[in-house]
Amino acid sequence: MRTTSFSLVPRRNALFLLAIFVFLGLSSHTPVESAALTEIRLDYATYSPVSLVLKEKGWVEEALAPRGIAVKWVFSIGSAHANEHLRSRAVHFASMAGATALNARAQGVPLKTVYIFSKPEWTALVTRPDTGITSVTDLKGKRVAAYVGTDPWFFLLRALEEHGLSSRDVTIINIQHPEGRLALERGEVDAWAGLDPHMADVELKSGYLLFYRNPDFNTYGTLNVLEETLRDHPDIVQEVVRLYERARRWTIAHPEEAAQILAEYGRIDLDVARKELLERNDLSDPVPGRHVYDTLAAIIPLLKAIPNNLPRWADPEKALDELLVTEWAQEALLAEDAAL
Repeated sequence: MRTTSFSLVPRRNALFLLAIFVFLGLSSHTPVESAALTEIRLDYATYSPVSLVLKEKGWVEEALAPRGIAVKWVFSIGSAHANEHLRSRAVHFASMAGATALNARAQGVPLKTVYIFSKPEWTALVTRPDTGITSVTDLKGKRVAAYVGTDPWFFLLRALEEHGLSSRDVTIINIQHPEGRLALERGEVDAWAGLDPHMADVELKSGYLLFYRNPDFNTYGTLNVLEETLRDHPDIVQEVVRLYERARRWTIAHPEEAAQILAEYGRIDLDVARKELLERNDLSDPVPGRHVYDTLAAIIPLLKAIPNNLPRWADPEKALDELLVTEWAQEALLAEDAAL
C-alpha cells in the first residue's frame, strides 16, 4: 500500500508552534491574492448537520464581512450533487461522502479533503414491510433505488458484493435521494439505498425496515475544496475550516438545539432529527487521518470494478494518496483550543 502524504503533528508541539505564529503575527499558510476574492460559496446539506449550524449561526458572514467578502450558500441534495457544484465552480467548499470525493479525484476532479464533519451511519438498505425482503440476498431480480456516485450507491454495491451478488443481479434505478424514497413509497421499487434524514423519517413514521445496516460501509462526511482554492486563498480555507470546527464543537455541546436546526432545514419532525443527529453521527474526530484513508482504500477495488466508472488513465491509489490533507483541521483544532 502506498503511503499517503498526510502527517499527524503531536498536539502539544503543534500548539507551541501555533503560539509562535500568533506571537509573530504569521500564518503557516501565506495568503495569496485573497484580497481579490469578493464572494465565498459554501454548500449546506441535511446530511451534514454541522453545515446547517454554520449557516444558521452566520459565523462565516461575520468573519468575512470585514474583508469585504460576501457569502453565498448553495444547497446540496446528495454527494454527487455536491461534487457537481465543486466541479463546476458553483461552490468553493462542498460536503460529500468520502467515497464520492475519492471517486471524483480518481476521475480527474482536483479536489482535496480538508475536514471531516462527521463519521455517519447515514445510509442503509430500506424496504416496505409488505415486500417480504429481509436480507440482501432477497434483492436478486428486484428494483432498487440508489443515487449513482453517492455513499448509498457505494453502500448498495458493497452490500451486494458481500452477499455474493453484483449490480447485474438487481435493477438499479438512478434517482436522487428524495425521489428514491417516493419511489419506494409508491411501490415503483422494491428497496432503496436510503439517506438520512429521509431514511429516519420513513423508519419512524411509516415503520419501514432497515433490513441491512453496516456502519463500516458508510464512508466519512468530508469537506472538500479544489486545489486552486487551496493555492490561491489558503487564509480563507483556514478560516472556513476553523469555523466548521467551531460549529462542530457547538453541535456537540448543544445537541437539542442542533437537532432543532436540522428539523427546520430538513422540514422533518424533531424526533427524526434527533435520530439522525444523536444516534447516527459521530462528531468526535474532524481530522481526515489514517482511519479515513484505510476506509477509502477498502473501496478502491469496487471503484475499478464498476463498468465505465473510471477513465483508462485513472489511478485511484494515487488519487487516495493525494486526497487527504490533515493540516487544516489540525490547525483549526489548535486555534479553537487556544480560544477557550
